[in-house]
Amino acid sequence: MISLEEVSSIRKTHDMLPIHSKPKLWNPSIAPNPPTFKKILPLKISSTWNENKEANESKAGRIKRLVLSNEGRTKLNTFPDREFYAYPRFVTHVDDGFIATLTDLYRERLKPGSEILDLMSSWISHLPNEVVYKRVVGHGLNAQELARNSRMDYFFVKDLNQDQKLEIEDPSFDAVLCTVSVQYLQQPEKVFAEVFRVLRPGGVFIVSFSNRLFYEKAINAWRDGTAYSRVQLVLQYFQCIEGFTQPEVIRELPSAGNSQDDKSPFSWFMKWLGLFSGSDPFYAVIAYKNFKPVYD
Repeated sequence: MISLEEVSSIRKTHDMLPIHSKPKLWNPSIAPNPPTFKKILPLKISSTWNENKEANESKAGRIKRLVLSNEGRTKLNTFPDREFYAYPRFVTHVDDGFIATLTDLYRERLKPGSEILDLMSSWISHLPNEVVYKRVVGHGLNAQELARNSRMDYFFVKDLNQDQKLEIEDPSFDAVLCTVSVQYLQQPEKVFAEVFRVLRPGGVFIVSFSNRLFYEKAINAWRDGTAYSRVQLVLQYFQCIEGFTQPEVIRELPSAGNSQDDKSPFSWFMKWLGLFSGSDPFYAVIAYKNFKPVYD
């Protein structure tokens, strides 16, 4: 048992303890070595949301991984592309059915008044004639072809296999198009990252292609692929860039009744090369920057 003397001693000791009604504000001049958490923790709590936002924004548009191997990027014709396209070709590289499907897709996905960048283009952009856009900027490798394109307000010539940097401020466009040309890109990851940069938030990138190609100028990964593997390749180009939405694939394949009856070895070989076929199959892979907008 505790004696009365011990209880009295405890009470006296308790009365001697300093009791502060209000905690004193820490003063660095008085306490040169304060506990670290008192200085850092409040700052971290107040800025966490902003830091996370800045971190996410800094990651957007970065290349998460490389899709192609060095071998997959090679071409049979190793001469500069500017030399190959030096002479203008005023022809369409796909059939009327493909063009009609593509124009309908543009009519559906591109809003009137949009600003559009038509990458790797030519003398025709396949945009719907009745729709008015604010600005259409074209890019390609032949100035004569681009100058003849009536839908373009401006154009520039640049070899994207030599230099992927687009001399365009970011963000500048509501839509970027690439028609039957993605098979020639040797650095697609860098080009898709540049497209992401120049697109406005909610902007769309439409990549369309068929089974036709200049065989010696297509990259090895495309040349040796199938229709399925080529679609998967373009999907991976989108997916390797931080910030694109989940890509959407559109396919319009010709029915068996539309194929040509010519089964000669020459016809088979030309079809295998993608240089000659009945109705051209239509493929488009579409993704948006950050989010897919919803229109009324």
